Amino acid sequence: MSQARAYLELHIAVFLWGFTAILGDLIQLSALALVWWRVFLTSISVLFLLRNGLKIKHLTRSNLLQFGFVGVLTGLHWLTFYGAIKLANASITLVCMATCAFFTSLIEPILLRKKMNWTEIFIGFLIVPGMALIVQNVEVKMHLGILVGLLSSFLAALFSTLNKKWIDNAEPLPITFIEMTSAWLFLSAVLPFFFRSKPDAILLPSATDFAMLVVLSLLCTTLTWVLALRSMKVLSAFASTLTVNLEPVYGIFLAWIILGEQKELSAGFYWGVALILIVVFSYPFLKKVLVKSA
Repeated sequence: MSQARAYLELHIAVFLWGFTAILGDLIQLSALALVWWRVFLTSISVLFLLRNGLKIKHLTRSNLLQFGFVGVLTGLHWLTFYGAIKLANASITLVCMATCAFFTSLIEPILLRKKMNWTEIFIGFLIVPGMALIVQNVEVKMHLGILVGLLSSFLAALFSTLNKKWIDNAEPLPITFIEMTSAWLFLSAVLPFFFRSKPDAILLPSATDFAMLVVLSLLCTTLTWVLALRSMKVLSAFASTLTVNLEPVYGIFLAWIILGEQKELSAGFYWGVALILIVVFSYPFLKKVLVKSA
């Protein structure tokens, strides 16, 4: 595959990831029911890609437990991600996800037993003024959504780091199947308690919601995983990181067009977004400069 083709495929994947927040806002199900359907449909689609279970049979019991645990964390990440969208909106949640690199800089040294990188932590702290601007310029009722969005970002950093730690023990496709299935089993165990506390909640989606769930699962999850994996084998880590950082940009742009969220957000919010995106996109360059000057 050429580099141009790899860039195109990764951009398509990132654009579709930006769409996940929009679909989460449009689908009328609760966050729990939405994620339950997403992991269920994704598991089925990945099962067809596996063709047979031989690759899973080669995994040890320890591997299964490790990736099963990561799957539960992934389910919790998506649950808090869509919960934040329901509590605030898609734009705010996507901005919260831009803090993932900062959380990763704190988690990686602990879990991977690496030396603490103070340069990365310092760059991560540069996001704080942007987040402060956002909090000051949104309605108080959205503050809980911001906290849940930051928790979602932390969980994303956590399960990504654990995947990096354990992924050498297996191939990506069976890992994805195990993680999606374990997330579905975990959420299935939680569902009865959820419906007991909220008897009016529904699990069965309308025809429109189901169509959007299929798009969310097959296009925005399974397809994006395949495209991202193919492209990242060709592109450098630097190029891949810069491209993936476009997710909140695509997502917020789509929220303007499809959801009209700019009507409920002030100019101060977008100044905060601009500050955060400047830090996120300049992250690789700042890191090189600070390391050289150290």
